[in-house]
Amino acid sequence: MDGFYVIFFSGTGFAAVFINISVENFAGWKFSLTFKIIQKSYLAGCLIYILINLALVFSSVYIITQFAPAAAGSGIPEIKGYLNGIDIPGILLLRTLIGKIFGSIGSVGGGLALGKEGPLVHTGACIASLLGQGGSTKYHISSRWLQGFKSDRDRRDLVTCGCAAGVAAAFRAPVGGVLFSLEEVTSWWRSQLMWRVFFTSAIVAVVVRAAMGWCKSGNCGHFGSGGFIIWDISGGQEDYSFEELLPMAVIGVIGGLLGALFNQLTIYVTRWRRNYLHKKGNRVKIYEACLISVITSVISFGLPLLRKCSPCPDSDPASEIECPRAPGMYGNYVNFYCSKEKEYNDLATIFFNTQDDAIRNLFSAKTIHEFSAQSLLAFLVMFYTLAVITFGTAVPAGQFVPGIMIGSTYGRLVGIFTVNHYKKLNIEEGTYALLGAASFLGGSMRMTVSLCVIMVEITNNLKLLPLIMLVLLISKAVGDAFNEGLYEEQARLRGIPLLESRPKYEMRKMTAKEACRNQKVLSLPRVVKVADVVSILQSNKHNGFPVIDHTRNGETLVIGLMLRSHLLVLLQSKIDFQHSPLPCDPRGGPQGIRHNFSEFAKPVSSKGISINDIHLSSDDLEMYIDLAPFLNPSPYVVPEDMSLTKVYNIFRQLGLRHIFVVPRASRMIGVITRKDLLIEEETDSTAMELQSTSVRL
Repeated sequence: MDGFYVIFFSGTGFAAVFINISVENFAGWKFSLTFKIIQKSYLAGCLIYILINLALVFSSVYIITQFAPAAAGSGIPEIKGYLNGIDIPGILLLRTLIGKIFGSIGSVGGGLALGKEGPLVHTGACIASLLGQGGSTKYHISSRWLQGFKSDRDRRDLVTCGCAAGVAAAFRAPVGGVLFSLEEVTSWWRSQLMWRVFFTSAIVAVVVRAAMGWCKSGNCGHFGSGGFIIWDISGGQEDYSFEELLPMAVIGVIGGLLGALFNQLTIYVTRWRRNYLHKKGNRVKIYEACLISVITSVISFGLPLLRKCSPCPDSDPASEIECPRAPGMYGNYVNFYCSKEKEYNDLATIFFNTQDDAIRNLFSAKTIHEFSAQSLLAFLVMFYTLAVITFGTAVPAGQFVPGIMIGSTYGRLVGIFTVNHYKKLNIEEGTYALLGAASFLGGSMRMTVSLCVIMVEITNNLKLLPLIMLVLLISKAVGDAFNEGLYEEQARLRGIPLLESRPKYEMRKMTAKEACRNQKVLSLPRVVKVADVVSILQSNKHNGFPVIDHTRNGETLVIGLMLRSHLLVLLQSKIDFQHSPLPCDPRGGPQGIRHNFSEFAKPVSSKGISINDIHLSSDDLEMYIDLAPFLNPSPYVVPEDMSLTKVYNIFRQLGLRHIFVVPRASRMIGVITRKDLLIEEETDSTAMELQSTSVRL
């Protein structure tokens, strides 16, 4: 079974390679053509730049609105909800996967203030889900050989692995991917799942590394220059002094404040979009994305025109950095609207690059005074505003890279002031840019361990680990004082009822009976009339129903749980209908079950059967079904006076959707201790015995 993982997550690596190659080439061709045209006319170059970005963004928003609506956004809140036990229609469909891949290419290649890393997490989850169930049933793309994960738990484990594979592919950070799945998305973690997630992340890292090696030979066009996210700053600042801890702590505070403000502003903008703008239909969504594209292009082209060029610094023979860089190529020191040849425009160095290359410039060592404080401040204000208004548009959008862009900008600003204040030659502005990036992500997303490891892996500098930990802890503490993390806030806006890791304080004083006091329990008898089943399914949307039977003395007895999806399978097949209202003969055993297990497996990549899709005749409605062979005879049960805090922890840690609340038991069968759960193999017997210490009453 574990051989499946090699197949599954190699696909995630190849998807990441395809997206990166496409984005780098579209962006490279765009910048090359723009620089070629502005040699003759800046106005013509500006128009071409705007039109190319507009065409790419239009392709993205058109795919999303017309083909795959569930592919909009990062997809991480939806995947987090799914792994929290919530079924969200459409998030793991084949069309969602296709829309995510091609939509990300258009939106990121079109220069919007968003990234492709969040969508890659969703892409990995979609690939895992689709291959885990053998393909797509709707498009008749399936294989029985791949149908190895039929239980709901196995599929959620597989999606968890897919999320880790997406992070590993996006950042080339396999360990960070494992920790991201553990810290951010999954609600139920097991030791067996740990090594599977690690294994799949390692596979993706190998695939991505092999693709990068192949592309370095020039086989991938502009991708060979830009490459995957990997900002190697191992040649930067070697050490830090005690005096530098204060400005580094200030970076953490700024990250917490700006991150919390970003979360709050996106809540307001998203709520306004949902209540007023997006209600008007898909055409308005297309207009909105195209308008934001034009505004972004005008700002990114126009702002550098207002900035005076600076003379190139003295060249360092040991440095590979060229000033100015060749037109249309990636790197530092962009010559844009400069009167002299040996000059560069620091704002154009940030704007006229892909976001990955712009971050590489901000992180770069041995480039002190490359960026002025005025340019960094102007870029910070504009890009922060663009990131807020772009987040929530109908395109695939991640917030990792925009967050790194914002944080590295103010981090480099603090670095400039630190260099000027301490007058030390060993202080690198790029180091402060890295700490700023970590602080903003910590203040917005509120991740700590996984984010710390991801930043170390993508920068290849283990010496900065204590500093990254410091700014992350400070930024998270500051951000938590104002609101929750970005994904939790967005999940709440989307109506996804996430169960957080800790129950609310008020639950300590409540019992299980009080939590379900206002609920009316809909139950089914063991032998139920088909017409009654149809009526119950049409009148509510409950996912499960208790099944009751009566003993000989008339006492009501709960015999199990019947899922809605299983009832729909029985109604559609009709082969288990019977004329008699009496239970089937138990001596018949399993001969009465005429279904395969796969028929009851929940289809993740499709919406499944609806009660409206089932057509029954009047004769069918008068027949009966014995539910005993198909129900779950041992659902989770808690006594009515159990603390609601305990119920909450059981519910979340076991990934449940239902818990039966029953009266306090009047008699006890036995007591199970730790020793009863340890199976010992005896030397003189091949059988394995469970040593019982049960107390018979």
